[in-house]
Amino acid sequence: MVFLGIEQCISTGSEAHGRQDRTAFHTLGSPGQLGEKGEYPAQERKGYGQHPKGENGDPEFAFPIGNLTTPLGREAVLSCTVNDLGKYKVGWLRAGDQTVLSLHTRVVTHNSRVHVTHEGKRTWRLHIRQIKPSDGGCYMCQINTNVMKKQVGCIDVHVPPDISNNETSADVSIQEGENATLVCKATGHPKPRIMWKREDGTPILIKKPRGDISNYEIFNGSSLHFWRLDRRQMGAFLCIATNDVPPTVSKRIILNVNFAPSIRVPNQLFGAPLATDVNLVCLVEAFPNTINYWVKNGGEMLLDGSKYQVRENRVGYKVLMTLKIRSFVLTDVGTYNCVSTNSLGRAEGTLRLYDIKLHPNDSADDQAAFLGELAESSRGEKSRSELKKDSGCPQINLSLRLFFVVMLRWIYS
Repeated sequence: MVFLGIEQCISTGSEAHGRQDRTAFHTLGSPGQLGEKGEYPAQERKGYGQHPKGENGDPEFAFPIGNLTTPLGREAVLSCTVNDLGKYKVGWLRAGDQTVLSLHTRVVTHNSRVHVTHEGKRTWRLHIRQIKPSDGGCYMCQINTNVMKKQVGCIDVHVPPDISNNETSADVSIQEGENATLVCKATGHPKPRIMWKREDGTPILIKKPRGDISNYEIFNGSSLHFWRLDRRQMGAFLCIATNDVPPTVSKRIILNVNFAPSIRVPNQLFGAPLATDVNLVCLVEAFPNTINYWVKNGGEMLLDGSKYQVRENRVGYKVLMTLKIRSFVLTDVGTYNCVSTNSLGRAEGTLRLYDIKLHPNDSADDQAAFLGELAESSRGEKSRSELKKDSGCPQINLSLRLFFVVMLRWIYS
């Protein structure tokens, strides 16, 4: 391929002169191949730095250009050092398509980001400002000797990662028990690495088809597969892309697991002395969010006010329902139901509240000890062997145990 007589054409605009000087600058096909370490083979490097003169007094390259790694947006500079240039000229070309960029001190390309500088007509530098990914590739420094001389240097443009929203999962909602996959794709150079973390810092739970569960603080890979989802796996996930070119980027993806409400009642049978405040508790799990309320004896809904305090504490898909009954009186005895409902279903928990009669002759310490024993038994905090030892009764249900405790207390008073 021939490098046309660019200097002559630019200076005179004459087509005839351009034809006369077509041999002033020319190329000899594709650039030479660099070795595995980005260097030329030893036979091509021989003689560099020895300040020789070529045959017939021709100039020679002093050093290899070398390869350059440049972050996106910075300036890339390639240097070509020539000994004994004399009457000859130096030009820069893009090696891939043989596009001429400069001839000696003159910039030929219309790319305003490209310019050339030199030091004493020995070291010639090609500058590319605000470098783009399209600027990556190899560049050729040529000397217009009769037998053209050239050497090549390559620019590797490092591009920070960028998450591809079109190829990355958005927030998803899946029914409990179904399978799901979260996908994250990113561009950049070098190719970004993808990893996943939970936003709340807890491990990622991955269930295997045979039922085993593995915990991952960080999961590596562009796809995160969930088999037979359960509620513990829902939450916000961070897809993180990095390739050691700052900045690292991330995207937040929410995985919702939908399921009908379920209710657990810690104390289904609850006793309290009159004139005290009573707290009833229900534990709800559900998603989407639920409507929760309390009813007494299957009647009307209990509202927050002077008699009742109704509270909810929601953390993720879990809700703690509490009902506080102020100044417990006999008319408060009865059955209380905590009810939870969402678009997938309804659940109900039952609590039975009764009054505890304390003997008036008991000391305050005895009454406090007795109430503590009842509270501990109703919460199920004692082991079965301890309850059997304390009551002297066989292992029977909680309500009967409480009944015997009250009766024994009454008999021996």
